[in-house]
Amino acid sequence: MIGAPAIAARAALRSGVGLARILTPEPILNEAITITSSATGVALPTDSEGNLVPHEAAAVFDEHTAGAHAIVLGPGLGWSNEPHSPLAAGTSAVVLRAALHAECPLVLDADALNCLAATPDFQRDLRAPIVMTPHPGEFARLAAALSMKTPDASEPARLAACEAMAQRLGCVVVLKGMHTVVSNGHESWICRRGHACLATAGTGDVLAGLLGGLIAQFVRLMPIAGKTMPGTLSLMDCVRVGVEAHAIAGERWAAKNAEAGLLALELADLLPEVLDAMRAK
Repeated sequence: MIGAPAIAARAALRSGVGLARILTPEPILNEAITITSSATGVALPTDSEGNLVPHEAAAVFDEHTAGAHAIVLGPGLGWSNEPHSPLAAGTSAVVLRAALHAECPLVLDADALNCLAATPDFQRDLRAPIVMTPHPGEFARLAAALSMKTPDASEPARLAACEAMAQRLGCVVVLKGMHTVVSNGHESWICRRGHACLATAGTGDVLAGLLGGLIAQFVRLMPIAGKTMPGTLSLMDCVRVGVEAHAIAGERWAAKNAEAGLLALELADLLPEVLDAMRAK
């Protein structure tokens, strides 16, 4: 999908990062860069059908994410429920490579989550500090893969399930929806802001890119591969800031425009003023 990585990159840039790099399958790279021309682009090698070539794509991924302060993985990457299909093989090569070898925090969304849910014992492959941002359907697939209960729509059930998954995986889980739940397994938080206009395609890509951008700039972590990230916020606090900013941006768009009709790129473009207002407090 062309739009998803471009939207995520735009949100990362709007968060204040100095550089956002889009790694996307070669056939759609030019279109993605056209949408977000301020990002730089890297083509992931594909076969004649447009599917990622697993070993080649993993090598390019390694080369161009070396030195990154955060990686957002999944939006628009592509997935197939047929585990041995070329599409699934290419996506799995990149996602599992990142989970095993990344030297910076990962934000996993969309097809990266679908890939993990289809990978037996995927929890054993998680090494980097990870933030997962599933919507309810993706959360259900992850829960099924972990033999965990899928929550109903009630807030207590969502909170308990999010906490349990974060504890099981040792990562930060962002269970999206009305009153998004965030947990690292030890502490949890529920976002009380937001607007129904956010229930539109692409806003999840904005959140993933925003989180990646904030993490790259502000997260304080223990040494990773011999390097310490000199930030000021914990991973949990950084995610909370991002989720709140995303929700407030939706509120601001609705207040200025209408109850519905928000476009994801419009949401991304509201982020600088929202983040400045949050800093002022």
